[in-house]
Amino acid sequence: MPSRQPGRRIWGDRAYPRLEKDQLARLFEFGVPQNITAGQFIYRLGDEKYDLVVIEEGQLEIIREAGPGYSEEVIVTFGPGEFVGELSILTGQFVYLPARAATDGRIYRIPPDRFRFLMETETALSDILLTAFRARREILMESASRTIEVIGSASSAECMALRSYLEHMALPYRWMDDATADGSLLMRLASLSAGDLPTVLLPGRSLRNATPGSLATNLGLSHERIKDEEIDLAVIGGGPAGLGAAVYGSSEGLGTVLFDAVGPGGQAAASSRIENYLGFPNGISGAELTRLAAVQALKFGSRLYSPSRAVSLQSLADRIKISLSDGTDIFVRAAIIATGARYQSLPIARWKQFEGAGIYYAATDLEVRSCAGRPVAVLGGANSAGQAALFLASKSIAVNIILRRDNIEARMSSYLVRRLLADPRVSVHTSSEVTALEGEGSLEAIRIRNSATGVESLLRCSGLFCFIGATPATDWLNDACAADKDGFIYTDVHIADEYLGPSWQELQRAPLPFETSIPRVFAAGDVRHGSIKRVAAAVGEGASAVSSVHRVIGVPGVPF
Repeated sequence: MPSRQPGRRIWGDRAYPRLEKDQLARLFEFGVPQNITAGQFIYRLGDEKYDLVVIEEGQLEIIREAGPGYSEEVIVTFGPGEFVGELSILTGQFVYLPARAATDGRIYRIPPDRFRFLMETETALSDILLTAFRARREILMESASRTIEVIGSASSAECMALRSYLEHMALPYRWMDDATADGSLLMRLASLSAGDLPTVLLPGRSLRNATPGSLATNLGLSHERIKDEEIDLAVIGGGPAGLGAAVYGSSEGLGTVLFDAVGPGGQAAASSRIENYLGFPNGISGAELTRLAAVQALKFGSRLYSPSRAVSLQSLADRIKISLSDGTDIFVRAAIIATGARYQSLPIARWKQFEGAGIYYAATDLEVRSCAGRPVAVLGGANSAGQAALFLASKSIAVNIILRRDNIEARMSSYLVRRLLADPRVSVHTSSEVTALEGEGSLEAIRIRNSATGVESLLRCSGLFCFIGATPATDWLNDACAADKDGFIYTDVHIADEYLGPSWQELQRAPLPFETSIPRVFAAGDVRHGSIKRVAAAVGEGASAVSSVHRVIGVPGVPF
């Protein structure tokens, strides 16, 4: 293969497997044959239909079409015995890297419905395809040939929101700071002004004043495509509980969709390293764990939509009506609420101003790049704060941990405490609280006060990572479900009789495990009253809630 394709050298058979004759023959059985001629486009930019393409004869090339500041580029070339496709075939994303015939030849096109059947019935081929899709996405993420470019300010919360969305969705992109020479040049080439930022440049078009929602629509990742469909199960929230529910729901025959306001992963995706999750003795980042879970859900047919924020839920005669923030109404047979909990903010002047521009609720590579080489502070005394501090310190960043308690051992696992106290890059400030924020466009320093001594001090700080007190994300329900005084949702045996109205008398049954005070609406994970705030527990609750869904709505052929 040509040397311009570094992915082949680095990733080898993981991304570009050579299929055996019997494997090819089996794939051909799922496809429709087509003769091709050199220069013919197999699919074009913006096409909504994305087939898996298997090559019998000839060569296909994946290209990035010319745009502002660059000419057409061949990303990779495929030959006989290989297949063309990556994760977009599972997500339903519009085509953003066209495929073109480099020579005459013959291919087999496997359309989405046949591809889905293939993934369900051909285990060995499914494993090969999924491994290749994930490896190819990694290549795109690491490659200079990124087809999504974001131009904006490093101190812009709007720009950070876009970048966070792209990271959550594992979409390949390049960010350009408008203050740099390269950023200024790209702005001139694209005829952009400061009032247009942040702007996303896509092949063939640009999105000025872009938001995650407008970007999702332009990439084909919007829920608009399903608003008139019949749906068995809607999962609201994409953290471990929601992803667990999506995996088990779709794998057991339920037509499943998942809506998340930000992107799959939830609070777990903000964890730099999870070391007590079963099956990963060396630990795994929360982002990687939830990314794998999302791919697993997609494999079984779940459809994941983000950003899609639920704003209300209503029980009808035989359906649950879910209203989304853009005015779309989705009607489903059952719903699982897995919106989790969000970290609290502090009532300090200018807090909102610095959110996304120095104040963060996650510690991942994205936030690290914004704070590289400068000191930061981590606010909180539980495991999430400890994990964030260790991750930041591992990037050669000086870290100040700030907690109100007089000792760090009170709420943090001992293994984290030992590592933090032994790390020379970490300083622990007990009995302390943040009293003020300082900076111009972005955070530059914080003031903290020691409650025991009354002494106040100034800390240079380019990033304040906040991991304090979780509040359940249930305000959108407007008290539709019975909940405790803090907003955590009551389920099954925890629901008092006073919350069980006439609808339950008509059903002549009690709420099933994980069912809320609304029939056919369930809750799982951190949002649920009495839940154990751990990733493994959330996954288990999501899966268990699906069992109750089956008992309520039933699916032919499923043994429940």
